This record gives sequence, structure tokens and C-alpha cells, in this order.
Amino acid sequence: MFKQFMDINPEVEKALEEGTPVIALESTIIAHGMPYPKNVETALAVEDVIRKNGAVPATIGIIGGRIKIGLTKEEVEYMATAKNVLKVSRRDFPLAVAQKADGATTVAGTMIAANMAGIRLFVTGGIGGVHRGAGESFDISADLEELKMTDVTVICAGVKSILDIAATLEYLETSGVPVITYGADEFPAFFSRKSGSPADCRLDTPKEIADLINAKDQMGLKGGVLVACPIPEEKEIPYEEIDVVIQQALKECEEQGIRGKKITPFLLSRVKDLTKGRSLEANIQLVLNNAEIGSKIAMNL
Repeated sequence: MFKQFMDINPEVEKALEEGTPVIALESTIIAHGMPYPKNVETALAVEDVIRKNGAVPATIGIIGGRIKIGLTKEEVEYMATAKNVLKVSRRDFPLAVAQKADGATTVAGTMIAANMAGIRLFVTGGIGGVHRGAGESFDISADLEELKMTDVTVICAGVKSILDIAATLEYLETSGVPVITYGADEFPAFFSRKSGSPADCRLDTPKEIADLINAKDQMGLKGGVLVACPIPEEKEIPYEEIDVVIQQALKECEEQGIRGKKITPFLLSRVKDLTKGRSLEANIQLVLNNAEIGSKIAMNL
């Protein structure tokens, strides 16, 4: 039923029919995650990395109430500059479709659409998770619930550093989600290679990761797989340095009474300002790195 609201790009449809690897990409990073024109440049650069490695990119978004599986360059440009673009997770799909609205899909939203289109892999920057202070606020990202339910592998640079990483990993363990750290003994923290949380499962090659994904699928186990790829060392912001900035941004967020969906965009924007743009550059580099690794996993599936 979902597919009646969906438009699949001919390039993506052909790849799915022929068995060419397809990798989903989100659109929140375009509409809400980066300033213009960096958002367009980054989105197209990530697609280029995927193509160079032999796979086909499928950036997912909603335009005029239609779920687009594989945005064109013109649609990426539109998504980057349009006003009043909704941030779409599972609960928001009916509203966006019914009102024929424009929507940028979150990690959870992209997983849903990718799964409905038959796409097994999804590359993003970082996932949402358990917010700091969630014991009082109950603020836990819908991304974690989607990983529990939806059969898509998510390749990222770990959990966004503004979150409670240890609590997020505990939540994923309880949910039965395999969490793989690529080539490192410590789970990464988005801008940083280290988080203080040890890697429960370290795998060092794309083939090993592909073998794990295939084994899980063949066993009929429901839910996603999370692959965390540390940002390249020369591009990282050390955890001790970025955490001071995050603490300041969190304090400002609390003082201004910001809640719900507005928290993450506010914090990322303040972190960018407080680091004088270093966090934005790190964000771009880690997404490109994830696309490189994700493409190689896809070619081994």
C-alpha cells in the first residue's frame, strides 16, 4: 500500500530490477542539517562517491506529498532551498502525504521508505539516540525504535555527540540491534573517533560486515543493523574538545526552553558557531567517509 504514494527514480528502479546495489540517503541533512549551498554540494558529492564505487544512490525525500526514492539534482536543489519543509519520521508520513507537503526524511523516515522500496543499505551522518537527561525528559529518538523494527542496515559515524552515547548503546542492546564498529575498538562519537564506550563488535572489512548482514537476513531476524565508522583521524575534533562546546550548547538550549524536534537542529547549529565552522567541515568529511565504506559493503552483499 505504501508504494502507491511513492515515485521511484528510473535509475534506481532499473538498478533494483537488475540487482545492482542501491544505497539510500536521507534528506534531513539537506533541508535541516547544513546551510545552503553546502547542503547541495555535500548531497551531490556523497552521491558521486557511491557511483564511483559501483552502486546507485537513492536520496529520499517528500515533494508535494509524493515520496521520492532517488531525488534528481533539481529536486535536491529544491529541497535545499524550499521553505516550510517538514521533518518526517514515522509519525509524520500521513500528515506530509495527506497535506501534499514537502518533507525531509530523518533516519527513521528514510529507513521506512528504503525498506518499502526494497533498499537494504542506508548511509547517513549520525543517528539519533537517547538524549542527555532522558531520565526526566523521556526524549529518545524514533531512530532507535526504527532500528528495532525495520530491516535496513544503517552506516553512520556513530551517535551524534550531543546525545548520551552509553545510554543509546544500552537501548540498542536491549532492542536486539547488532552494532558493528568498523576497524576500531571504541565506538565513535560522530565528530570524534572515541566516545569512552568500547566496541562490542569490531569488524575490519566490508566483506565481514556484508556476511553478518546476510546471515541475519537468512536467519529471518527482524530489525536493522548499525555500522559505525569512525571519522578519519585527520578530520576529527577530539572528544574532550567537542564535549565542552556541547555542554555550553546544551545549557543554552535549556535556558531558551527548546524542546522536541527543535533540539537537535539548535544544538548542531550552536556547535557549528562555537567551533567556528569546524564541526560543519567534520560533518561533511564523515558523511563522505561513510558513503565510501557503505558502497564497499553494498558491493559485497
